[in-house]
Amino acid sequence: MRKFLSLVLAMALFALPLAAQEENKDKNRLQNCGTVMEDILNVPDDIPQDLLDKAECVVVIPSVIKVAFGFSGSWGRGAMVCRSGQHFTGPWGAPAMIRLEGGGFGLQIGGQATDFVLLIMNPRGANAILSSKVKLGADAAAAAGPKGRDATAATDATMRAEVLTYSRSRGLFAGISLEGSTLRQDGVANRKVYGNRITAREIIIGAKVKTPPEGEKLISALQKKSPKNLSDPKSLQ
Repeated sequence: MRKFLSLVLAMALFALPLAAQEENKDKNRLQNCGTVMEDILNVPDDIPQDLLDKAECVVVIPSVIKVAFGFSGSWGRGAMVCRSGQHFTGPWGAPAMIRLEGGGFGLQIGGQATDFVLLIMNPRGANAILSSKVKLGADAAAAAGPKGRDATAATDATMRAEVLTYSRSRGLFAGISLEGSTLRQDGVANRKVYGNRITAREIIIGAKVKTPPEGEKLISALQKKSPKNLSDPKSLQ
């Protein structure tokens, strides 16, 4: 009996550092989201200001990787942050952890991992992601986002899209199509970041938590670059 209890105690003591490491991994990922967002917003040919000002939410997925040789599937984990308030008209609120899964990212085996930034352009797109798993191009209209100082080169398809997508790999920033990929909330990561079970909707719409220290850089970068929602007020009702 003593040997059994000693074994259980040893296993518990071994598991504690692993649990702490996993928790720190999600917090570090959230902090990395802020670094990626800050870097992208500071490049000369970045996301058009008028599109960012009309976005209700932003999703940042750092270091997306291809999962296996000869298989087009890829995955990444990051954060989604939205403007606060029922109609997304307030300052940027607390981030919810999110997952991106799917294929067709165009990543190269052995190449650098790719950072993704997605703009959610209307409340329907935001609510769809917060409600369930969303397939881009099917459940939510998606398009590669234009880049530059304005969106005058944007096509009609781009302007009708609910989600605009961008990538950064090997120092190059560009719009990219992510149709066929899926977005869904990362409940396990949210629990580790906030310390209790909480849904992405409760974080973003319910405003039930404050921004953790690891998310402050992300919120600060967006608040500084785009403090007000300039969407047509009718589109937010």
